[in-house]
Amino acid sequence: ANRSPCVKKQDWYAKGSEMLLHDYVDYHARETPDAEFAVMGDQRYSYGEANEQINQVAQAFVAGGFEKGARVAILSTNNPEYMFLYYGASKAGVVPVTLNYRLVPAEWAYIINDAGAEMVFVSGGYVDQIDGIRDELETVTDFVSIGGAGQSGWTDFHTWIADQPTSPPQRSISSGDDSIQMYTSGTTGLPKGAVLSHDNLTINLAQSAPAIDFRAGDRVLIVAALLHVAGAFVAFSSNQRGASLYIQEEFAPAEAVRALDEDGIQCALLVPAMIQACLQAVPGVAERSYSNLRLIVWGASPIAEDTLRVGLDVFKCEFVEAFGMTELSPIATTMSYADHLRAMEGSPGLLQSAGRAITGTEIRIVDEDDNPVANGVMGEVVVRGPQVMKGYWNMPEATAEAIRDGWMHTGDAGTLDDEGYLYIKDRIKDMIVSGGENVYPKTVETVLFTHPVIADAAVIGVPDERWGETVKAVVVLVDGESVSEADVIDYCRDQMSGFERPRSVEFVEVLPRNAGGKVLKRELREPYWEGRGRRVAGS
Repeated sequence: ANRSPCVKKQDWYAKGSEMLLHDYVDYHARETPDAEFAVMGDQRYSYGEANEQINQVAQAFVAGGFEKGARVAILSTNNPEYMFLYYGASKAGVVPVTLNYRLVPAEWAYIINDAGAEMVFVSGGYVDQIDGIRDELETVTDFVSIGGAGQSGWTDFHTWIADQPTSPPQRSISSGDDSIQMYTSGTTGLPKGAVLSHDNLTINLAQSAPAIDFRAGDRVLIVAALLHVAGAFVAFSSNQRGASLYIQEEFAPAEAVRALDEDGIQCALLVPAMIQACLQAVPGVAERSYSNLRLIVWGASPIAEDTLRVGLDVFKCEFVEAFGMTELSPIATTMSYADHLRAMEGSPGLLQSAGRAITGTEIRIVDEDDNPVANGVMGEVVVRGPQVMKGYWNMPEATAEAIRDGWMHTGDAGTLDDEGYLYIKDRIKDMIVSGGENVYPKTVETVLFTHPVIADAAVIGVPDERWGETVKAVVVLVDGESVSEADVIDYCRDQMSGFERPRSVEFVEVLPRNAGGKVLKRELREPYWEGRGRRVAGS
């Protein structure tokens, strides 16, 4: 196995340690209470002020009778309250379950019910949609709105915490306890709840700290969704160092560029599609100075060499790549700024790499029998380290399949070179990553099969310069019937979210299948990915 150099397991690393997600906020609130914790519009919170609200959230959970391990769902765009909920839940031993606001209500209902969530926190724009599925929510007893007008059946977030003490509750929590539950894809198409412990998250923060240079007093631009593990982790990492979160509700290229230049931003997480949008869609982007900007962390999909060259020239800062997945809490490898410069100075193939293992992490490439293969030989990428999730919520068989002998099987096919650089070549699982969003082909295929003139269908990811991959439907029509590409896309419009909807449709006479009847999706994808070194947009 390729293993990153690391110190021997110290107290912070040992299984018996009791490092908890909120400990960093407690530390900075004690040592530098006036330091800036978060800014959003005209809202500003110091570490001391934020910690008081975090404690009130924790107290409200305890006062409401929520036991350790209780699940609560969050459906919201980015805001400071999202962070108060993450850390307040941590102090109460309650487990946030994050919902993607780009999904449709039926998908929210599935996740809420699967998790057994007892409470939902919803930002104003989604209150009506949750009201529309209230009768389907089997375990929810409390509904709290964030930043919305008062509505019948809802409690305002700040009213919910208003009368609570600003000191933390007395509740015993272990570092091995569940901390966060985030839903990710399954080969069946149904999302699975990846359960991350305090140990998983806090150790991964320490593992990645040498590679991601956030500093006390920095402002870190938060435009990636806090519901995703990448956005949340960058926020946690910022708070670990005593940095401030400069939060924008959602990514808007012009506003992100303005903030990077005018609002004292030192660091940012931007996926390649965001970087490209900033460079191509914002007039005058190259004329700005970005005098404070020091670091852009990117990931989720490969970056084009031209985009990187222009980005380095325009933003005049360091770029660092981070690669991983929800089940790895989330980081497994990083590619340093020095690696980026090496790629620019004559080793362009390095840009196809996901970097090298972070501290205390082993990367191995294995064959179908889990035997390690030689460097340069393609196989499945497996990862071992303290960041490997506890498991999938209430899915012991899926957990046992994913984690074998401590190795997380990522579902990605790749190679390692002699220097330890990981190259992701293809995807063993069929999941598509479009603009950093996971799309489960079976979900889309299930809808396509309900169309009256579609006899057979398969969904694949095809390359896209902006999004990394987009969804393509390959369909077989009922004999004698006809339908247009636009009609198929329109049919999907109201039955799934925008990023899941097919952007293109190919009509074929028959789908290629193996002897067992399984569609050969690699064969369908091959013409679109031919000549590309990396046939996957991200993990």
